[in-house]
Amino acid sequence: MLKRIFLLLVVSVAFTTIQAQIVMQPITSSVYEFLDEMAQMKHIELNSSVKPYSRVFIAQKLIEIEDHKEDLNKRQEKELAFYFKDFNKELKSKGDFEKRKDFLFYKDSLFTLTLNPILGVEYGTNSAGNYIHRWNGGEFYGYIGEHLGFSASLRDNGISEILTAPEYLTYDQGGNFKINQGQTGARSDYSEALGAIYYSTKWMRLGFAKNNFTWGDNYHGANIRSNKAPSIGYIDFNLAPVKWFELNYTHSWLVSELIDSNRSFIYNNEPRDIFINKNRAANIFTFKPLKNFHFSVGNSIIYSDDGIKPFYLIPFMFYKSVDHTYNSAGSNALGQNSQMFMNISSRQIKHLHLYASVFIDEISIGKVFDAEKSSNIMSAKLGFKLNNFPVRNTYLIAEYTRTNPWTYRHQIESTSYASNDYTLGHYLGENAQEIYLEAGLRLFRGVKASLSYTLAQKGIEHTYELNFGNANVKGLPFIETKVWENQTLEGAVSYEIINDGYIFVRARMSNIKGDNAYTPTIFRGNQTTISGGINFGF
Repeated sequence: MLKRIFLLLVVSVAFTTIQAQIVMQPITSSVYEFLDEMAQMKHIELNSSVKPYSRVFIAQKLIEIEDHKEDLNKRQEKELAFYFKDFNKELKSKGDFEKRKDFLFYKDSLFTLTLNPILGVEYGTNSAGNYIHRWNGGEFYGYIGEHLGFSASLRDNGISEILTAPEYLTYDQGGNFKINQGQTGARSDYSEALGAIYYSTKWMRLGFAKNNFTWGDNYHGANIRSNKAPSIGYIDFNLAPVKWFELNYTHSWLVSELIDSNRSFIYNNEPRDIFINKNRAANIFTFKPLKNFHFSVGNSIIYSDDGIKPFYLIPFMFYKSVDHTYNSAGSNALGQNSQMFMNISSRQIKHLHLYASVFIDEISIGKVFDAEKSSNIMSAKLGFKLNNFPVRNTYLIAEYTRTNPWTYRHQIESTSYASNDYTLGHYLGENAQEIYLEAGLRLFRGVKASLSYTLAQKGIEHTYELNFGNANVKGLPFIETKVWENQTLEGAVSYEIINDGYIFVRARMSNIKGDNAYTPTIFRGNQTTISGGINFGF
């Protein structure tokens, strides 16, 4: 008892020394899986519906886990020590601790800076051919004073074959590919620049970012706001004045990929194409009525055509009602594209995470569950993750996602739920469903072995037709005609040798059939693909 009281005092003192600067940790970091496991073990509480987390938040959670150190097994203790090598940068003064490997780390009473390279390569092969993907670049992040945090990174990618084009139904993140000179239509290279600057206090943050983020609990593709599209620029606002409530708001500048002919022009006989502007305002309110139980609800709007609207910069608004005032006053007026969503996450049963999320594209409240008046234009996800039960150092994931016809789409192309032609919702898009199962084993620190099964199916993507004032998007049948199917069994092993430094190998047996437009050539049909690589950084 005395030991626990002493540890609580240590934690309290440590919290008072953590400053309020904010730098967001990339969502590809392995620390997210560790925090998730610790939340299932009830060592910490976690609102996992909104990611990424800040490095300060992660450091605080590691301190809370240390308070339960006597309950950790040997592998978990080593994981905790491993992550402290990195996140002690937020906890310790100057450099007086055992540190991770960095190219450059500097810290004094005012200024902190970390600088690292980004390097990696992946090679894959099967009977249809092979591919190679290399990436290189660098990243830095740091703090100035008590309230200012900053970060930036650049990753240049070179690929032998496009595997994540907008039309491909793949889980991996896409890119804005370049067209090589002399190879008409051949796209092989792209770069990804991320960056952010934040001002923060202990109960709020406000910043400008170009980053990747997700909304909605998931382990294989969010259906509220996924990470499928390339990174976008956005205003990021978070407010957490009490323990039982949190608000997250973003205003994003999307890429419509639609040419605005009125603003485009010719200069020196060369066309200067300008895209139609496209923006997204979104909020999500998270409540914690019970310990380890989170309920989130929010709404968003995709709007376009005439610049930034100041009222969409208000974080607390119901944007559909605002749209009714400004864009839908007449009987024939077309409004913008608005959505509603909710997420439920429960870790009240030890070892078990239960979650569900719903994305509603048809937000007429009186009709949304009436099959005769509405097609229930929505996406729903239901799943669970079981950690360390009945066998320690194991986990099991089961997830089902269903997305009804016309979800994420809109009759006006410039207000579709997409950026750079990639969906912002679930990676399968409309009229699709997925069953995802994964079992994993973590016997040693940094080593993860997993076996997963995916069954994904997709129906017809309907065209919009308007006859006598009535559109054909209501009452559409769900996967009446199956046009594409993916059955994949995949085994993977990875080892994080040093912080952010991995080696990995995967073996994938897949049967992907149907519309070839949805699948890269190398993966079509029955294939056994072996791939592996090495990576440092993100």
